[in-house]
Amino acid sequence: MAKEKGKDKAKAAQTRTIVLHLVSHASGELVEMLARNAVNQLDGLEVKRRLWKMVRRLDQVPEILGVLASSPGYVLHSISHSDVRAALEEGCHRLDIPCQFALEPLIGRLAEYSGATVQFHNSSGDAFDEDYYRRVEAMKYTLAHDDGIGSDDLEGADVIIVGVSRATKTPTCMYLASRGIKAANVPLVPGAPPPLALLRASKPLIVGLTVDPVRLAMVRAARLTALQDDANTDYADYDGLRKEVLEARRLFIRRGWPIIDASHRSIEQTASMIIEMLRKRAGEGQ
Repeated sequence: MAKEKGKDKAKAAQTRTIVLHLVSHASGELVEMLARNAVNQLDGLEVKRRLWKMVRRLDQVPEILGVLASSPGYVLHSISHSDVRAALEEGCHRLDIPCQFALEPLIGRLAEYSGATVQFHNSSGDAFDEDYYRRVEAMKYTLAHDDGIGSDDLEGADVIIVGVSRATKTPTCMYLASRGIKAANVPLVPGAPPPLALLRASKPLIVGLTVDPVRLAMVRAARLTALQDDANTDYADYDGLRKEVLEARRLFIRRGWPIIDASHRSIEQTASMIIEMLRKRAGEGQ
């Protein structure tokens, strides 16, 4: 009996938990079935599932990416509409999240065997209005200006979010993009000056995000564990983090940028505060 309990404890210690994001263009039965059968073949794996159904429009993608940014995992999708699929896969690539089309490699191997041409279908029959295109453009802009990418050209943004690493900048930007707001985010790197284009930006609203160092240390430590990176100890060092957060706050105050403490706020709450700032700013400009 004691040996069996010991085995159970050892097995529990070896169990790994992952998040499996299932994205479907229909009811989700296909991706759920494939995921369930695949997981059943793996030992010591506990899975938390998140399912999105009826994903057929581009403006649905930013909200999904926002959730993925805040809760990374493995993405299995059945999206065949080429524009929606491309946006999802490109977003996952930017977030460094594995993303797989559910019917691969079956389609490729069938095409190779039969000589048929693979033709993924474009979406059709959707309502295209001004709001739709605004959200699509916002999503494209945000993906192209994530985590310092394109930081030499920021004047096209509606808002620029600045902060230290893991301060929830990316998921907040993704959520804003789902609301049609072009959001860029610029990370502050210890020992390096902020990008000159950021300091010179005059049109966008610039917001500084700050996080409690204790909470940030926990988030970064979890990130290192997920990446299996034992060498980069400075990344989650509390004393270094406290200095990093303090320097960021000093920059925000010096530049007169509004500051949001994201320590105990959800992504939606932080984004709502930024949206309200944008509304007030627009009202003042009229």
